[in-house]
Amino acid sequence: MVADLSRRAFVAMAMAGGMLAPGAGVAGPPSRFRLPAGEGRDTEIWHWSTRGKRVGTVAFSHGALSAPWKYDRVILPWVAAGYDVLAPWHVDSRDHPLTRDYPGLATWKARIEDMHALARHIGIPHVTCGHSYGALTALVMGGAQGEVPDGFAGPLRDPLTRCVVALSPPPPIPGLITEAGYASLAVPALIQTGDHDVMPGAADTPDAWHAHRIAYDAAAPGGSRYLLVLAGVDHYFGSAICEPTRPAPPQLAQLGQAVAISRLFLQAYWQPADASARRALDARRADAGPVILERK
Repeated sequence: MVADLSRRAFVAMAMAGGMLAPGAGVAGPPSRFRLPAGEGRDTEIWHWSTRGKRVGTVAFSHGALSAPWKYDRVILPWVAAGYDVLAPWHVDSRDHPLTRDYPGLATWKARIEDMHALARHIGIPHVTCGHSYGALTALVMGGAQGEVPDGFAGPLRDPLTRCVVALSPPPPIPGLITEAGYASLAVPALIQTGDHDVMPGAADTPDAWHAHRIAYDAAAPGGSRYLLVLAGVDHYFGSAICEPTRPAPPQLAQLGQAVAISRLFLQAYWQPADASARRALDARRADAGPVILERK
C-alpha cells in the first residue's frame, strides 16, 4: 500500500522541507514490524533509527485518519537529534485496511492498546509524542485521565512515559477526556497550538484556537508544563503534517520553530535532564509575539 522510499529519496524529502541538515544522523528509511495489540489484532510499527549515539526513544501517535509516514517533517529532526522513533499505524487511519472494522470510539480502545503494546516492546523509559488525536493519546500515556474504553482492563497510563510532546491536542471530548482528566497529567509536557488552530466545524472567531490550549490550562502547575503558541499556524501547519494533500502551502518555517522548541524541551527534560537546556528553554519564554512560550 505504501511504497518503500529509497534512502536517497527519503533524505532528500526531509531536506526539501528545510528540517534536516546534510550529514544528520538518519540511518535510512523506516523499517516496519508487527506487535500483538489485543483481541487477536496486530499493530504495525514504523521504526526510524538514529545513526550514531542514541539519546532516547520516542513513541509517536499520529493524528486521526492520518498515518506515521505523513509526519517525516517532525520525526526526522528527532531522529537526527539521536532519538529512535517508533510509531503505530492506528486503525483509524484512512489508509489502514481495517479502518471500517473500528467505527467511532472503537478507535480509542485500539489506540490505547497500540501504545501499550509499543511501550512493552520498548521496555525502558521513553518519550511519548503525538499530534491531534495522537496528542491526546500521548498525554494519556503521560497520566492525563482519559475515559476508559469499553472492554479495556487496567490503567491507561504508560508508566514508562517520562515526558510528552503534544502537538495540537483536542479540547475535552465526550467519551475521550474531560477537562478534569487533562488536569491529572503527571509528567513534563510541551503542548503546542497556533492562533489559527480551529476545530473542524467550530466558528472561526479570534479565540476559537483556545480550545487547543485547554490541556495546558487544566494541567496542574509544577514548573515543567510548557505551552507553545505560533502565530498564523493551523492544525496541520498548512499541509506540512498529517494531511499532505490539503490545498494549503506547508508552513515550514513555523514547523521548524515547533520542532526546534521540542528538541530543546527534550534536551531539558529527558534523562539525564540538562540544566543548561532548561535555562535556554526558559529564556525563550514570551507572552506575546509570533512565538509565545508559557510555563507553569
